[in-house]
Amino acid sequence: MSGRLLPLLKRDMARLLLGGRGGGAVMPVLFFLTVAMLYPFAVGPDARLLARTGGGVIWIAALLAAILPLDRLVEPDIEGGQFDQWALRGMSEEIVIAVRVLAHWLSFGPPLMLAALPAAALLGIDEPTLRTVELGLLAGTPGLAALGVTVAALTAGLRGGAALGGLLVIPLAVPVLIFGAGSLGSGGDSGLALAAAASLVLLAIAPFAGGAAVRSARS
Repeated sequence: MSGRLLPLLKRDMARLLLGGRGGGAVMPVLFFLTVAMLYPFAVGPDARLLARTGGGVIWIAALLAAILPLDRLVEPDIEGGQFDQWALRGMSEEIVIAVRVLAHWLSFGPPLMLAALPAAALLGIDEPTLRTVELGLLAGTPGLAALGVTVAALTAGLRGGAALGGLLVIPLAVPVLIFGAGSLGSGGDSGLALAAAASLVLLAIAPFAGGAAVRSARS
């Protein structure tokens, strides 16, 4: 099975990183950095305010950046008949969706963690807070990736599916955001643990919910 999953992961990674109409992995990173650059202009030059709220802004920017490629995650493969071909090769929709979640996370999670370094400088975030932000992103972005792929599968084939998907992802991602941003407060360790737990739940649900949605869209 691993001999078939690795080529599938490479294919998904190439498509998500290089891009097409969505701009690949560059657009989420640019969007992320743009939010970090514009936020100081919106709230003013108060360094204490920027440092106090900057971590939360990074989390919101990470969520919005994760939404950008929703229309490219599942729908093109359903329209192109790729899921039918994978089914003929004995690969279930659940396996394909699980690989897609991993590919989606690799395409935006680590790049955003790197982009958080210049973003922290723009927002005046100190080193201990940046360390907590990075750990939070490591714990929370896999859940955002799982949620994004699941919602992309649920909205595939619907008119305005990309916009609807974005509207669905934002409220569903609130627990991850709350726990991730909450880790920047006094209970940092518990916030990180809860963000990781929420991610694990989403990762466990995504293959089955996404696989069922793909089967429904294909029928």
